[in-house]
Amino acid sequence: MLKIILIALPVLIVLFCIVVTLQPASFRVTRSATISAPPERVFSHVNDLKQWEAWSPWVKLDPNAKSTFSGPAAGTGASMTWAGNREVGEGRMTITDSQPNKLVQLKLEFLKPFQAVSTAEFTFTPQGNATEVTWTMSGQNDFMGKAVSLFMDCDKMIGGQFEKGLASLNTAVTAAKQ
Repeated sequence: MLKIILIALPVLIVLFCIVVTLQPASFRVTRSATISAPPERVFSHVNDLKQWEAWSPWVKLDPNAKSTFSGPAAGTGASMTWAGNREVGEGRMTITDSQPNKLVQLKLEFLKPFQAVSTAEFTFTPQGNATEVTWTMSGQNDFMGKAVSLFMDCDKMIGGQFEKGLASLNTAVTAAKQ
């Protein structure tokens, strides 16, 4: 019996490694929503990282998370670091590109519970008196990311948070007086 286990275990490990290696090398999660406000009003809530506390879905997961801000108040170079509970983790995001009323692109650096670097992007498309906001996160999967994707549907998990965030963004923008 021990011989069978000693032979089967390495075979299973090799098979698992092969399956993990064959998983996609990159990922992309995208969600969109229409917000009843012009692009300039929506853009200002995303381009200023301090305003994220009013709508970010991760703030609701840990209201006691600590955030610090550096760089300009808004736009390219604005940065926020956060440290929170297990659901929120720890990391930094920095606006790398800001095109007024059109685009906000961010570099996301996750430190805990795992290390990873991703790109997030918000695009703002006028739709009459409203704005279609598209939130996308993309990046590369290392071996651990590929292994995790075997057991967790990241599109569903992250996409669900994006949907909550876009709904909260809609509430924050329409409630703001501008």
